[in-house]
Amino acid sequence: MTRKRLWDTNGQPEQALLAALRFPKQPRWAVGESLEELERLTESAGARVVGTVVQDVPSRSLRLYFGKGKVEELKTLARERAANVVITDDNLSPAQERNLSRALGLKVIDRRALILDIFAQRARTSEGKLQVELAQLSYLLPRLVRRWAHLERLGGGIGTRGPGETQLESDRRIIRRRIQQIQGELRRVERHRRLLRDRRAAAGWPVVALVGYTNAGKTTLLNRLAGSRFRVADQLFVTLDPAARLITPRDRRRFLLTDTVGFIRKLPPELIAAFRATLEELGDADVLLHVLDASHPGVEEQMRAVERLLADLELADRSVLIALNKADRVAESHDVRRLAESSGGIPVSALTGAGLPELLAAIEAALRSQVGRVSLRIPYADGRALALCYDKGRVLRREDGEGGVLLDVELPRSLLGRVSAYRVGSV
Repeated sequence: MTRKRLWDTNGQPEQALLAALRFPKQPRWAVGESLEELERLTESAGARVVGTVVQDVPSRSLRLYFGKGKVEELKTLARERAANVVITDDNLSPAQERNLSRALGLKVIDRRALILDIFAQRARTSEGKLQVELAQLSYLLPRLVRRWAHLERLGGGIGTRGPGETQLESDRRIIRRRIQQIQGELRRVERHRRLLRDRRAAAGWPVVALVGYTNAGKTTLLNRLAGSRFRVADQLFVTLDPAARLITPRDRRRFLLTDTVGFIRKLPPELIAAFRATLEELGDADVLLHVLDASHPGVEEQMRAVERLLADLELADRSVLIALNKADRVAESHDVRRLAESSGGIPVSALTGAGLPELLAAIEAALRSQVGRVSLRIPYADGRALALCYDKGRVLRREDGEGGVLLDVELPRSLLGRVSAYRVGSV
C-alpha cells in the first residue's frame, strides 16, 4: 500500500487548520495544551499550521462534529488562510469525517490519522512498516464508502447471474485479505521475539525497559548509558523500533536496557493493537524506567497519560522507577525538587550526564529484589559454573580451598537452579 504523507505532490507543505471542541467540564488550558501538541504533530508530519479554532459546546454534533455556524467559520477561515486540510484534535467517526469534508470542501483528518501518518514516515524496519500498515488498514476499512459500482455484473447467462461484486466490496475484501496476511507475518515476528526473550532470560541478564511520553529523551538516555548512537531528534515518534543494549556500570550489576515506542495522549487503538508484539517487551522487563521530560509544562499530565496506557497494557503492577530527564533545562531548581518529591523521581540529564550515578544506584536497588544471594562451593573442575557466577552474577566474597571455591554471590533467580547442586547456604 502506498503511504500517504501530509504534503502536496508539488513539494509544497500542506496548509492546516486545527480545530477542537471544548466541553463544559474541560478546563480551557487543557484544550489549549492539547492543541499545542496537535500543532507539533502536524509539523512533524510535514504540514504548516495556519490557524486554530475552538468551539465551546455542550455536546458534539453527531453529523458534523462541529456546529453549523462553526463549520461556516472554518470554511471562511480556510479560504482566507489558503488552508487545504482541517485536522481535528479528537477522533471523528467515518460519517463525521465524510460529512465535514463535504461541508468544507476540504480534506479532513483527525488526530488518529495524523499520528498514523507520522508513524508511516518514521517506520524503518520491515516489522515497523508492517505494524504501521496494519494500523492504517484497520483505520481505513470502516471509512470505505460506496462511490462507484463499475464492477457489478447484472447480466444473464452462466457465470453472470446475481448482483456480482461492487468495487466497494472488492476493496473491502482486498483490505481484509491484506490485514490477515500482515497479522500472519506479525505472528511470526512475535514468535521470533519470544525466542529472543527466552534466550535473554536463559542468559540471566535482568531487563530494564524505558517507557515514557514521546520526545521525553528515552533514546538519548539509552545512548548516554550504553555509549550507543541510535538516532535522536527533537521530534515526536523518532523511535518506533525496539532496541536493546547491555549496560555495564562500574562496580554495579550489568543489565539490559531496552527502548520502545513513545506514548502520547489519545494514542490510536489501532496502533496499540498493531504494536502489541513490540509492547510485549515491556511485560518481560524486571523494572520499567519511566522517563519524564521535567522541562515540559505539562509533565504531570504526560506522566498520568503514560500510567493510563501502562494500565491498559496490564503493566500497572510492575516495579517502576521515574527519571526526571532534561532537568538541566528547568530554570528553577525548586521546581525540579517539588516534582521529585511528588513523583519520587530522580532528576537527571541524559544530555550532560548529571544525576546518572544516582539513577544507576536506584536501578541496582530495584533489581536487587530480582536476585538471590547464595553461598556456593564449586569444584575447580566445573569452570562453567564458576564462569556463570562471574559473568551473570556479582561475586561478593571468594575463598579458594582444597578441591573447590567458596563463593558468596548474587545471581538472578532464574539462574539459581543451574548451581543449586553446589549451594551451601544463603547469604
